Amino acid sequence: MDVSFVELISLSSLGIVTGFVAGLLGLGGGLILVPFLTFILEHHGVAPELTVKMSIATAMATIVFTSISSVSAHHKRGNVRWEIVRALSPGIVLGSWVASMGLFSHIKGTYLGLFFSAFIAFSSFQMFMDKRPEPSRQFPSSYMRWVAGLAIGLLSGLVGAGGGFISVPFMLFCNIPLLNAVATSAALGFPIALANVLGYSVSGWSIENLPAHSLGYIWLPALVLIAVFSSTTARMGVRAAQNWPVKRLKRVFATLLLFLAAYMIYKSITL
Repeated sequence: MDVSFVELISLSSLGIVTGFVAGLLGLGGGLILVPFLTFILEHHGVAPELTVKMSIATAMATIVFTSISSVSAHHKRGNVRWEIVRALSPGIVLGSWVASMGLFSHIKGTYLGLFFSAFIAFSSFQMFMDKRPEPSRQFPSSYMRWVAGLAIGLLSGLVGAGGGFISVPFMLFCNIPLLNAVATSAALGFPIALANVLGYSVSGWSIENLPAHSLGYIWLPALVLIAVFSSTTARMGVRAAQNWPVKRLKRVFATLLLFLAAYMIYKSITL
């Protein structure tokens, strides 16, 4: 692979951390991966206008593998609400294709970076607030399930996240227990990632000045290294979610997200 020793260590470490976080909190890891991949790709010599886009696409591709690992572990514990996965998946796939095959290639990297930063900050705010929904609120009707799935897929495709930053708060809003929401979010990450990976590959196929070993906007060396390590540590995160104080950890993670949001704003306005 066309990576230096420092990049090898950095990408492997990213995989270890993001896999654990994905299993623990139900987040696909993109919220962490995109800022660090942007930094690594910049030092790898990738053109500034491509760094954010390739980071988003590569982060999304890793979720295909992370979600399989974490969902398998959650399913064995009976935590996944598969009826919710089936209800939201059609809208999610449609929204993902609209984002990755259409909007993604036409929006400048600067605007995608700023959009990503806004959603990191929003996710952080949601974690800090930890609002409790009204006890009477239930999962929505079939029409609103399509709308919710469409929104999750569309926004995930634009920011390279597995949807946990939207789907977990949405399910908590509908009075789904936290552990079930985390597990179901991990399951939703698979159709989100698969649909978007197809879109990123097609929309980036004809782009010039991509680094070696790229599949459209996806940088394969990073995908392989991160996927290998994250698939292993995702199961560790699932086990930790059974016993660790997840709500307290989410606030710590929210603080980290604020720093990453600030970094992405800086990188976006200096592209």
